[in-house]
Amino acid sequence: MLDVRRLQVLRAVVTSGSVTAAAANLGYTPSAISQQVAALEKQAGVALLERVGRGVQPTAAGQLLTEHAAVIAKQVASAETALADLREGRTGRLAIRYFTTVGSSVVAPALARLREEFPGVRIDLRMTDPDDPLPEVTQGHADLAIVVRPHGRLYDGVRLVHLLDDAYRVVLPKGHKFESKRVIDLGDLADESWVGSELPGTCLDTVIDACAAAGFSPDFAVESGDYATAQGFVAAGLGVSLVPDMGLVGHHPGVVVRKVRNPEPVRAIHAAVRETSLGQPALQGLLLALKAAAAH
Repeated sequence: MLDVRRLQVLRAVVTSGSVTAAAANLGYTPSAISQQVAALEKQAGVALLERVGRGVQPTAAGQLLTEHAAVIAKQVASAETALADLREGRTGRLAIRYFTTVGSSVVAPALARLREEFPGVRIDLRMTDPDDPLPEVTQGHADLAIVVRPHGRLYDGVRLVHLLDDAYRVVLPKGHKFESKRVIDLGDLADESWVGSELPGTCLDTVIDACAAAGFSPDFAVESGDYATAQGFVAAGLGVSLVPDMGLVGHHPGVVVRKVRNPEPVRAIHAAVRETSLGQPALQGLLLALKAAAAH
């Protein structure tokens, strides 16, 4: 394989017209330049320069390699520029995974801010419901995922950046005996029929664990993995439900929503990123944007 550095030495000799001039331009001695050209000629298997008076000129092979050396130099410069842009976050790609309820209120405004600050970065955005998006990060398929995980949980090679705590509210049918209460003890709902609002996973675990702390296991009469549908079942009188605050935007007219205590179920929402990716400027910008959106 031809040595790229020697090709650039040959190009310097041809464009300057002499070994001496090329040596002065490159900061080498003439003998060092001659050695580089001789080594390239040995690689090429053909003479590349011929003497003309006090200078040199390229042979046909020398001219051919000089032209290719110019193209290579341009491509290397382009690669260096592209690498610098990527390193500084001006270009590149971010793969992001999220679940439904954080889409409009957190992810959308964060991406709008990211696009203003890093317009050259391409976004690969996918919703993962009902699957857990954390494996996408741990396996290297995503740069960032919005996940629900308990505070303080550690994962090898992954940093969890806390965004917000989303408290669950109890959803009751209108006319329910607890409608007049502003806050309801979770244990008071032990004998109720329940409408499930969560699919199996960390969000449902939050509900089950809170009920266990209150001394009971909810009797799910109806299963639903959608907050709007769950409210419809509650409005029809089929049971009560726990729905996170972020899932109650525009709640059903046939239900009432009340706070819960002793305990109050809360799902902790984090951004999960690989430790090795934290130095990327665009990813840092996205984390700041997500925190700002979550704070509103």
